[in-house]
Amino acid sequence: MCLVAVACSAPAPATPAAETPAAPTSSAADAGQSKPNRLFLPQDLGLIEAPDRAEWWKPELIMDELTIAEGDKVADLGAGGGWFTIHLARRVGPNGRVYAEDIQPLMIDALSRRVRREGFTNVETVVGTATDPKLPAGSLDAVLIADAYHEMNEPARPEVILTLLGNIARSLKPQGRLGVVAFLPGGGGPGPALEERVDPDSVTTTMSAAGLTLEKREVVPPFLYLLVFGKSTARADSR
Repeated sequence: MCLVAVACSAPAPATPAAETPAAPTSSAADAGQSKPNRLFLPQDLGLIEAPDRAEWWKPELIMDELTIAEGDKVADLGAGGGWFTIHLARRVGPNGRVYAEDIQPLMIDALSRRVRREGFTNVETVVGTATDPKLPAGSLDAVLIADAYHEMNEPARPEVILTLLGNIARSLKPQGRLGVVAFLPGGGGPGPALEERVDPDSVTTTMSAAGLTLEKREVVPPFLYLLVFGKSTARADSR
């Protein structure tokens, strides 16, 4: 995936039949290592690096809605090539920390090169799994999943996304926030195929099952929506 990771907006091209990879073994699946469907391929990163991307992704607005500030510790899940990671690194500054996570090592390689090229020292790359992003427990102010939720969610195996979300929740501080940015279903834009887009109500239902409560729902015009979730226990403790 690209948690967060951030962040794949074009469907991967079909793999030639002669190059179709072997199916994962049952032991890999049992260990939570199986990959979700529709992974964005590292060689296609150029498809989502359009010069005007910031104009319709509006990263400053998204980070404002997540109240990400200088000195924060945050994570970009499904970070892909690191487009949003760089925006997060600028926002949190040298006293903050960005954990850029992806389950594809080749994506992490591409992201690491970008981070070095742009001179950031506050980014730590993490190779996660489909069920565990391997983030530090109880230490993050915010986690962002930008256009990667549809890759993490396997409708035929709901336990995968629920386990992943449980691990994300454990990485958050008591008042930490999880943001999901995705393309509006039925809308236009350069995002994934319409059948791959996820209805925001479906995301909210799954988050609730994982113990996360919807705090904010915003449209990021013209193509995206943002959902912000908090830990249910944090809200209960504040009463």
